Amino acid sequence: MRTVRVGYSPCPNDTFLFYALVHGLVDGEGYAFEPLLADVETLNELALRAELPMTKASYGVLPEVCDRYWCLRSGGALGRGCGPLVVCGRDVPLEEAVRGRVAVPGVHTTANLLLDLRAGRTVEKVPMVFHEIMPAVARGEVDAGVVIHEGRFTYRSHGLVALADLGQWWEEATGLPIPLGGILLLRDRPELDPVRIQRALRRSVEYALAHPSAPSAYVRQHAQELDEAVVGAHIGLYVNEFSVDVGREGQQAVEDLLTRAVEAGRCGCSGGTLFPPEE
Repeated sequence: MRTVRVGYSPCPNDTFLFYALVHGLVDGEGYAFEPLLADVETLNELALRAELPMTKASYGVLPEVCDRYWCLRSGGALGRGCGPLVVCGRDVPLEEAVRGRVAVPGVHTTANLLLDLRAGRTVEKVPMVFHEIMPAVARGEVDAGVVIHEGRFTYRSHGLVALADLGQWWEEATGLPIPLGGILLLRDRPELDPVRIQRALRRSVEYALAHPSAPSAYVRQHAQELDEAVVGAHIGLYVNEFSVDVGREGQQAVEDLLTRAVEAGRCGCSGGTLFPPEE
């Protein structure tokens, strides 16, 4: 049996989906999966250096890594009503808020890319670990912040207001679900069969959906936010039919994001297929 290191975040949707895979509860297709949990921007940086054979990463980093990594069809975070929010301590127009310093959860995140696309101009960014953003905005250390993950549910408790929903903007502009992050697998590694690994990952997602209480202790062990209602809402929002399989619509959304990123000046891949065959 071959061991594959796999990176994912401690956020509830990731630990929920990967629980069965890393605990050997589903058929791994001849692979054992060794987890590395890290903040999503750390995972993006590891992907840029191709240091992990398999990892969760922001779709926003795809323009820089898709020559080296496949996008797997299962385990990703796509959907509707689940995009990043721009938050501020004052209820002001978005255009005013982004004239100042804006905290972002990493320069390679989809949230950062969406802010660029929405603003249509250069914004002064202050990269932070995602759970530090809301306190920094509340203290006035930055003028606004882009929040992700459970921040969608907790920003009001920091006395903040939402100025824009970047996911809603994306959905209205494209008619597609918002692609936030996916699971990447190194290409050109004969020992890593993308079809078999994709099947194993899908089994893990399906196991979690069929046994939603089974991963609970593992999810709570790693969650930044321990309130059970928030954790449940987080999983309910980010785990959906696109997590089982990205599908034609989800695939189109990822490809559209990549195209828009390249048009906005991000370096682009040389072409080719983003997703491996289904079988």
